[in-house]
Amino acid sequence: MAHSIELTFDDQTDAALRAVWDALDAAGVPSQNRVQSDTNRPHVTVTVAGHLDAGVDAGLATLGDRFPLPCTVGAPLLFGHGRFVLAQLIVASAPLLDLHRDIHTLCAPYRDVSVPHTEPGQWTPHATLGRRLSAEQIGVALACVPGDLSAAFVGLRRWDGDAKVEHRLI
Repeated sequence: MAHSIELTFDDQTDAALRAVWDALDAAGVPSQNRVQSDTNRPHVTVTVAGHLDAGVDAGLATLGDRFPLPCTVGAPLLFGHGRFVLAQLIVASAPLLDLHRDIHTLCAPYRDVSVPHTEPGQWTPHATLGRRLSAEQIGVALACVPGDLSAAFVGLRRWDGDAKVEHRLI
């Protein structure tokens, strides 16, 4: 199962993104509300590995002085073909890209392999809104996504996909 490092949002942004999940549900479009877990929350995945050792936690915790990190939740985007993932772009500011690079570097000794699209220079920061959308649902889904939102990252967590446990680091 996958392990990941994820950025979490301030309460206002978390609520705004959950409102989009609710709007998608009301429109009959699959949303992240379908994920039944106490740890399900809007987030941005920074890096993914098959396994990420807990030894990384101490190093990642030293990044606390970078938070809160302002960001902009921007335009909607789609990944995939046939069945789509709907997400909202996170504008890739220089401070966010620097944080991503530093997290990636800190994680390197503690992971088995990383997923290529999370590597520096290949990462598209985004918050997932819904998965498994059909082509026919895309127009309805896009109408549910608001314009730009001023936001902030306030936390960092490690997701252990094997144990299905989050470890809050910041």
